[in-house]
Amino acid sequence: MAFVEPVTLTARGVKLVPLALEHEAGLQAAAADGELWKLRITSVPEPHETCGYIETALATANRFAFAVTDAASGEVLGSTSFHDIVPNLKRVEIGYTWYAARCQRTHVNTTCKLLMLTHAFDTLGCNIVGWRTDNFNFASQRAIERLGARKDGVLRGHALRRDGTIRDTVMYSLAAGEWPEVKAQLLYLLDKPRT
Repeated sequence: MAFVEPVTLTARGVKLVPLALEHEAGLQAAAADGELWKLRITSVPEPHETCGYIETALATANRFAFAVTDAASGEVLGSTSFHDIVPNLKRVEIGYTWYAARCQRTHVNTTCKLLMLTHAFDTLGCNIVGWRTDNFNFASQRAIERLGARKDGVLRGHALRRDGTIRDTVMYSLAAGEWPEVKAQLLYLLDKPRT
């Protein structure tokens, strides 16, 4: 049995479903909302690369990818994944996360993180959940820090960007003992009125 089994997670109008080829058109539309593939610091596929993006996600042994959907309509809003899954350490990372531009700075990301962290800590019994992001992706770094994750450090010269430049990777983590306070904060953020 795999450490991370296929699962559907739902809350607050957002549903995470196992990513499948049937989500190709929806992912194309979500990526086109904001032309997200033009951002050199993300892994969002160009419309013609969406099928390959899904196939790669499904073929990667230590990754479990979700389509982020609207729970009522089924519309695809983006994608996110558990990755770098290390069962014997009870560690997963959350990443490959992106949303249509219209969903950014809404409740969608906070809800997705609440769903994934709840599953990781409360269902899988993880000890650590990690994140990594490009050193120039300041919006992602702020979002990860707002979750309550701690910055572990920077891996210099760690990965290639789509444009061929070499990136430094900023690493973050959240320990199981920190989860109750982070969960309370995420629920607070979701429940407070948005202005």
